[in-house]
Amino acid sequence: MWPKRDLIDLLGIDHPIVQAPMGGESTPALAVAVSNAGGLGGLGCSFMSMEELRTKAEEIRSGTNRPFNFNFFAHPEPREDPDLDAETRARIAPFYKELGLDSVPERGEASCETFNEAKLSVLLDIRPKITSFHFGLPPLPMVEALQDAGSLIFCSATTVAEARFLKESGVDAIIAQGWEAGGHRGTFETSFEDFGVGTMALVPQIVDAVDVPVIAAGGIADGRGIAAAFALGASGVQMGTAFLSCPEANIGDDHRAALRQARDDDTRLTRAFSGRPARAKNNRYIEAMAKDQVPLPDFPTMSTFSSPLREASEHRGDTDFQFLLYGQAAALNRELPAAELMERLIDEAQRALKSQS
Repeated sequence: MWPKRDLIDLLGIDHPIVQAPMGGESTPALAVAVSNAGGLGGLGCSFMSMEELRTKAEEIRSGTNRPFNFNFFAHPEPREDPDLDAETRARIAPFYKELGLDSVPERGEASCETFNEAKLSVLLDIRPKITSFHFGLPPLPMVEALQDAGSLIFCSATTVAEARFLKESGVDAIIAQGWEAGGHRGTFETSFEDFGVGTMALVPQIVDAVDVPVIAAGGIADGRGIAAAFALGASGVQMGTAFLSCPEANIGDDHRAALRQARDDDTRLTRAFSGRPARAKNNRYIEAMAKDQVPLPDFPTMSTFSSPLREASEHRGDTDFQFLLYGQAAALNRELPAAELMERLIDEAQRALKSQS
């Protein structure tokens, strides 16, 4: 039925479609629906407490006995830089005044912690079939502990060099994340300049460089994209933006409206919200922050300063300061329950693959 089965056989699933474990937007209901439809459902867990991790795992297991994926950020600890914090606060103070907010807050607690021993301890109890990472890998002893406990390890790569490092580190599959993808780029180290490799160029080069299953991600929105990923040598696809329009996704009305009106050219890479490059709907705040090519505080410190703007913009019903994450293929989205979307994607992909043979 599928031209490559290595990923399917590795995971014990029916269809090589991975639902991106989007932090905040993915839900247990979405993960359950995708896994029950024969794909791999997932949940972004970096913003969760230890108790939430356990609760969400129980919620997913109460809805499915199929494999699921828990995803975590593995980013360096943010650097302390009081001067840069002060410069950033001064830059965005006019926006605070415009929105009627109090003064820009001082650096607060991180909105999410990198993967650590506490999270590892919980995961060794939960034992999800897959544990995946973004922004790199945690220390190898943690990776090996998860594998010893029965978890397969996936990680995003945005370059061939990153993919080679992941293979040498013993990961079980690599997610080749192209430039088109929505949300945060999985780049290990970020330079000031924005750069990236598109999915069409990245996937076959990573396939040629490693001997583990490669999952194509970025700009894949329908069966044609799935078939194209197999033609490039991938063993499966990861899709995030396509599932945002499902009722199970945790997004607000403004986000859904933006998806309905999305165009191929209406997103932009920005560090202005979190401190790391992320593809989101372009808006006035992103444009203003991009004018002056100056550094911003590290991820996730920047969120301390930008979150009040996001919340105020949402409250007043405009998108000038909202962080609406989605990829370049959002205009192809369908508003369907996740199970129905999976059926549609599988049928489209099979038809496209037959036309190629």
